[in-house]
Amino acid sequence: MDLGHAGGRVVVTGAAANIGRGIAHVFAAEGARVLVVDVDGEQAERVTAEASDRGAADARTLTIDLTGPDAGRRVVDHAVELWGGVDVLVNNAGWSRPGWFTEQTDPELWHRTIDLNLLAAVACSQAVLPLMQEAGRGALVFLSSDAAFGAVRQAIYGSTKAALISLARSIARENGRYGIRSNVVAPGIVLPPEDVPVGEHSVWAVGRDTLFPPDQVDSIVRTQALRRLTTPEDIGHAVAWVASETVARQVTGQVIAVGGGSTMP
Repeated sequence: MDLGHAGGRVVVTGAAANIGRGIAHVFAAEGARVLVVDVDGEQAERVTAEASDRGAADARTLTIDLTGPDAGRRVVDHAVELWGGVDVLVNNAGWSRPGWFTEQTDPELWHRTIDLNLLAAVACSQAVLPLMQEAGRGALVFLSSDAAFGAVRQAIYGSTKAALISLARSIARENGRYGIRSNVVAPGIVLPPEDVPVGEHSVWAVGRDTLFPPDQVDSIVRTQALRRLTTPEDIGHAVAWVASETVARQVTGQVIAVGGGSTMP
């Protein structure tokens, strides 16, 4: 089915690895123009090249720290310079350091997680919405997580991901009158492919087994209705679907869980 993204102007933050990479790949295969935004320039360039190979109408890289001054405005301005506007903003950038809530007492850890997971999405969204309001159309997609509904050793991360759900729904209610839709995709556990680099800045740089040992992964999968791992492309397809005005034009303010039934919000 044609999702109507051919030639669309799509910005994906945190697009250099794993879920973000999968999202960029799917939009590229749909023939969209894709801006790969990430702090890791080398890894982002790799994904940009992959997007071109997969059929993107145009694929560009923006290397930027989204927690830096005026970063959201700089991201949107860059897309405007390239293509004259933004049709889809995917707020995917995120970071996590798992740990027990009672032990994660360092305020800097909280600030870093909130700055990247929540406030970067706030800044990008506030920068893009006036453009979309003027255009009378547009879609925002926020990447939340199963952790938003409560998860062991994910209190900080889960708190920021829960906040994104509220943010997305507020944006949906305030901006529907302009033809703008705002939705959430909430992945379950998504492991990066073992044979693909993630870059030094990725949370996965420490290794898959360090973050999620195989026995823990098996335990998680056994709790899922479908009992199989979710891939980055699974997330990408969900994001591309909900961002499509062709097939999801009446969908806004919704949370779409993509984790094999690990949660059912």
